Amino acid sequence: MTGLEPRLPAHLEVGALIRRANAEGGFASVLQKGEPDAGTILLVLTERGGSARVFERMPDLEGARSWRQSKAEMPDNKQEFYDWLDRRGAQDPDLWIVELDIADGERFIR
Repeated sequence: MTGLEPRLPAHLEVGALIRRANAEGGFASVLQKGEPDAGTILLVLTERGGSARVFERMPDLEGARSWRQSKAEMPDNKQEFYDWLDRRGAQDPDLWIVELDIADGERFIR
């Protein structure tokens, strides 16, 4: 046993995030579709089109993977944020990029 947590296939997790956001009155969309089973998920969280933040799972020293913020949109340079997302997507064709526009989106990944 490697001590790694079992992993839900990416397409199922993405589908669940989208359904939950929609059910709670938010909006969700897939900005880039990745590898269905083992693709990494970048979650772009925003509220009413406000400043966005990107979260992704990162391994810690024990091997557990937890959600951490990896990028935040700067109000004075929104284009830099979206350029960064484009570069990340181009570097990894297996990557899922999912945007949730909903109040307190962090609750979906706690």
